[in-house]
Amino acid sequence: MRSLALLVALAALVALPFATTGYVVYLANLLLTFTVICLGMHLVLGEAGQFSLAQAAFYGIGIYTSGLSGAAFGWPFPCSVLAAGLVSAVVGLLIGGLALRMRDIYLALATFAFGEAMQWVLMDWTSVTGGPNGLHIAPARLFGLQLLTDKQAYPAVLVIAILMLGLAILLSRSRLGRAFRAVRESEVAAMAMGVPVKSTKLIAFALSAFFAGVGGGMFALYSTYIHPDSLGFQTTILVLTMVVVGGLGSIAGAVGGAIVFGLISELLRQTPSYQEVIYGLILIVFMMFAPKGLFAFLGESFGRLRRA
Repeated sequence: MRSLALLVALAALVALPFATTGYVVYLANLLLTFTVICLGMHLVLGEAGQFSLAQAAFYGIGIYTSGLSGAAFGWPFPCSVLAAGLVSAVVGLLIGGLALRMRDIYLALATFAFGEAMQWVLMDWTSVTGGPNGLHIAPARLFGLQLLTDKQAYPAVLVIAILMLGLAILLSRSRLGRAFRAVRESEVAAMAMGVPVKSTKLIAFALSAFFAGVGGGMFALYSTYIHPDSLGFQTTILVLTMVVVGGLGSIAGAVGGAIVFGLISELLRQTPSYQEVIYGLILIVFMMFAPKGLFAFLGESFGRLRRA
């Protein structure tokens, strides 16, 4: 049944651009992008247990790296997306080497400070990023062809999202994934079992940044404009809400949370002043009454109903 559901979902995703309007395809591109960013947050928070609030900063680095490399060097989009992920990963290594000396709330504050500093850099480095005027992103290219519409960009976005999902599953089932979970449960016990705790946490941080950077490269495939204001704390809270409410420590929860709360964020687009308040209330409610996440809560409720 699970395999059948996956095949049906894949068939629906493939058929989507042929059966819907341009806005729906744009929304699908956005949800796939959020899915990849949430998978990165899942690796560092759900798997390794490191509370990072820098995902929006790495996402922004990926967008600007992809957009600028495509415009300046004329790189095809596979190269620009890969560059976006690698540059974000390198920055993640540098920041992680400093931030991971701290733990718990101090780590969260340090990564939050980096995210705010990164937004200030993007806002004030006018000669490169366009500053408060934003950056117009040139259309992505491949073999001389340009991706000018959401429907043209959708196949590339879908393929990248599937590849990144596969990578996340492989990492979770690998020896490295087991090391992540050992560090999450107890650093002392992990160290006693021979797990190099510091390097494991640093790898988790870098991989999380890589996923966010690739998400930024995906955004640059279908969007023509980016402004630093859209890469602030509100985006960080949105991604955190997606992962925590979807189900912390679960790939399915990260994917489901990205889809559900990506749709909610679109519904709340007309009320930007209240978005952070609403996301905060949702986080509080789920951490109090459904700490395992929305989908685990629904599964347990359905199980109780069946038994009744």
